[in-house]
Amino acid sequence: PVTPPSRVRSGRLTRPGNAMAPKSDKTDWSDEHNVLTVTVLGCTGDLAKKKTYPALFALFLHEHMPPRTVVLGYARSPMTDESLRDKIRPALQGPKDKVETFLASCFFQQGEYGSDDSEENAESDPPVFGALGDRVRALEDSRGGGFRVTGHRIFYLALPPSVYPPVCANIKRACMSPTGWTRIVVEKPFGKDLQSSEELSAGISKLFTESQLYRIDHYLGKELTQNLVVMRFANRFLAPLWNRDNIANVQILFKEPFGTQGRGGYFDQYGIIRDIIQNHLLQLLCLVAMEKPCSLSPDDIRDEKLKVLRCIEPISTDNVALGQYTNGPGGEAYLDDATVPAGSKAPTFALCVLYVGNERWDGVPFIIKAGKALNEHKCEIRVQLKDVPGDLFAEQKVRGRQARNEFVVRLQPDPAIYMKMTVKEPGLGMELAQSELELLYTQKYESTPIPEAYERLILDCINGDQQHFVRRDELVAAWKIFTPLLKYIDAGGMNPELYPYGSRGPVNADKLRQKTGHVLNLTAKDITWAVDVEGD
Repeated sequence: PVTPPSRVRSGRLTRPGNAMAPKSDKTDWSDEHNVLTVTVLGCTGDLAKKKTYPALFALFLHEHMPPRTVVLGYARSPMTDESLRDKIRPALQGPKDKVETFLASCFFQQGEYGSDDSEENAESDPPVFGALGDRVRALEDSRGGGFRVTGHRIFYLALPPSVYPPVCANIKRACMSPTGWTRIVVEKPFGKDLQSSEELSAGISKLFTESQLYRIDHYLGKELTQNLVVMRFANRFLAPLWNRDNIANVQILFKEPFGTQGRGGYFDQYGIIRDIIQNHLLQLLCLVAMEKPCSLSPDDIRDEKLKVLRCIEPISTDNVALGQYTNGPGGEAYLDDATVPAGSKAPTFALCVLYVGNERWDGVPFIIKAGKALNEHKCEIRVQLKDVPGDLFAEQKVRGRQARNEFVVRLQPDPAIYMKMTVKEPGLGMELAQSELELLYTQKYESTPIPEAYERLILDCINGDQQHFVRRDELVAAWKIFTPLLKYIDAGGMNPELYPYGSRGPVNADKLRQKTGHVLNLTAKDITWAVDVEGD
């Protein structure tokens, strides 16, 4: 089994960079009785191969994995331990000897997932997951070293949400740990609207408590996302600026330069709002807008995020612009994807304007934009400040206005934090230019490995820290904001505007953004970076 002990401090795993994770579980991993089994259900799928197994290997490689850990893959496909190892080996990046040591603790169990009929699963003899439960117990006993073990179990559901209810029922019946804790990790999408989400949650919640459920939103595991709480509440100079008196608008942007790439059949069931905005970008909005929590405990932070969501009214169609990419210089139209239904109206682009109706943010537009087949790859948060009153440099205005300050957090690519400021250009004249006070992670922390989101979130699950996972009431509040709009779109109430593959997106999106009062940050000269004339 995997046994890297050096990161175990006082019986608790440390995070990358030697910083202790918030203490939320008391598992003493230095105790030889404690063993961990991570079961990856759907281990032959792309998610497991590209994300789950590489994240587990990274934890092992950087010595964050608990001692006496094994990884058990489960799928319908006939396979052996060795054939599973051969399948995932190419996805693991690291020294060959480390890869082989990790793979030696990876095993496979074949089996079915069960019927959609919960009563049928409950009455099946033997239990659907009976063999899986037996295999987990055998692997736990093999690591006991003659001791009676305390087995802790994580079940990672790298599966479509439609099979969550039978899978969870079968785990509950045959695979619960009798001596340690059991935790369930589920992936998005959590339903397609409020009703389907609640039906899914209700079925799972009958089987497991909220403390056992870990709903992954991998954007909450990104380095810069986790830095938002620190930046906001550990820096005095930001506090007096962070309100409606100083901030003109907040943009949260997600842009991909490629289309559906043969996955249009899956994407078409959801569209860009369900796929990106309702979960990933809305979680970023909460971290930008929330009040200071009482403490760093997971529930205190999630309580503040929930308050933000409850202050947002269901989005009006007047505050939405939709688009769908068509043929352009960058590629073929969305409808040319053979997996997309003919004549589909699914939006591949959306711009939504939300308002947080509380004292801090009343009247400030939060402009949420996401799209595929656009002109660049980017995900960032841009907080644009209002104009400086009593402008001393009116003669230096560009197109009749000032250049505005912006505080920018770029999540990808090349993570960075910077403040756009107006300064005097060096020389004898009084020419203004815009520059950046910047922190570029790839330069500042060049020698420091920055963990991937899944690596961090799996470690949080091992440690019992739910801060970066979505709670059920958060999910309900988020769906309440978007469900009326989504039902209207699904019924054909809004048609997306076509935009060329490789462009900035539909024209109606720029018009809506301008209507909110957002100002393109044009300056006479930018002395550090290429001129960002679009601000997005």
